[in-house]
Amino acid sequence: MIIVKPELMEILCCPMCKGDLVLTIDEEDDKEIIKGSLFCEKCNEYYPIEEGIPNMLPPDLRV
Repeated sequence: MIIVKPELMEILCCPMCKGDLVLTIDEEDDKEIIKGSLFCEKCNEYYPIEEGIPNMLPPDLRV
């Protein structure tokens, strides 16, 4: 399990195309991002972050 911390953005990439991700923060505490999303401009796909955990599954495999 990956807990999203701002410094991890340097190593995270889109699971589909390996492109860069843009972080949007909706809620955070002192150490981690609690809720938000990661967006891939190449794929035009969002990956949600809920309870500090990013859902990096391809869109067709998400529940």
